[in-house]
Amino acid sequence: MNIYSKKQTWKLVLFITAVIIGISSLWYTNVLVKKLSDEERKKAELWAEGMKQLSSLENTDQDVSFVFEVVRNNETVPVILTDDKDSVICFRNLDSLKSLKPEFLKVQLQIMKQQHERIEIKFSPTQSQFIYYKDSLILTKLAYYPFIQLGVIFLFILVSYFAFSISRKAEQNQVWLGLSKETAHQLGTPISSLMAWSELLKLQSIDAQLVSELEKDVSRLQTITDRFSKIGSAPVLTSTNIHTVVSSASNYMKSRTSSKVVFNLHATENQEIYVPINEALFEWVIENLCKNAVDAMDGSGTIDVYITDNVQVVYVDIKDSGKGVAKSKFKTIFQPGYTTKQRGWGLGLSLSKRIIETYHNGKIFVKSSELNSGTTFRIALKKQP
Repeated sequence: MNIYSKKQTWKLVLFITAVIIGISSLWYTNVLVKKLSDEERKKAELWAEGMKQLSSLENTDQDVSFVFEVVRNNETVPVILTDDKDSVICFRNLDSLKSLKPEFLKVQLQIMKQQHERIEIKFSPTQSQFIYYKDSLILTKLAYYPFIQLGVIFLFILVSYFAFSISRKAEQNQVWLGLSKETAHQLGTPISSLMAWSELLKLQSIDAQLVSELEKDVSRLQTITDRFSKIGSAPVLTSTNIHTVVSSASNYMKSRTSSKVVFNLHATENQEIYVPINEALFEWVIENLCKNAVDAMDGSGTIDVYITDNVQVVYVDIKDSGKGVAKSKFKTIFQPGYTTKQRGWGLGLSLSKRIIETYHNGKIFVKSSELNSGTTFRIALKKQP
């Protein structure tokens, strides 16, 4: 398991833990709400029982509102007593000022009907009164509390995530800068030494072909050093014929790859499409994608490179006939440290993404892929205005 996979596993574990905590909170609060709701129902039934006791009185037409005094110590559960025609006889624990308006009582009565089943107080076969009630303010707050709690937790996690992401990106930028500058600096000394040895060999009776190859390798090292020096700071973009750059990079990879790998460049000869790029860095991206394709094919297959002029945007597609990439990994493969190989740091695609999106304001992504059939990477760049 690589570093990125471990990181994803920890994220998943933390997410599952958060979900379990959230579900547990909702379940426990729901239990409390149910118990409190049962208690409030019992209180309403107690009032109804008191009313029923009045049915034994001889004068059943008398005002029964005084029965509410039995429960005068209750100041939480809103209740309304009505006759069989839903005319309000009396009420308790409702806003005293708003209750002066008949419309307010009607609205509250409808709410109570929707929340709980009414309690009938039967005085005679033809005469009944009804108690309606709704959840107390405490019960209502308790019911919404876990959602508010989860919302606050989610907001805190979200803010923390963005804060850490910004901090992490700033730290990564510093690492990229330091690593690139230090690499360029470290390569400078041996390159200078090799250049001196090359000049010395020219003065000796050495095969000119060997000296020429040595000079090519030294030149290549200089190119690599130049790339690392540019990656650490914002590079200068120059209007360049992208066909020439892509052709040069693919030809370089072709010359250093097994003959079992076939390179095909699909573009019109002498085609000129000018795009603002940094040639050294953009060549690096093409080389990284081609090398990635060769690895995916285990050194045998076909690499097709397409250049498409789409009015305001230029597309560069690199298609291989390799193992393919699972759809779930389309974004993951661009993360630093992600690799399926035993060797390497998993920085090639991450570096390519940084060069294209940060320095060239373009896009690089997996256009399509099928397992055991191949993958197509697409680079999208804005043309020179």
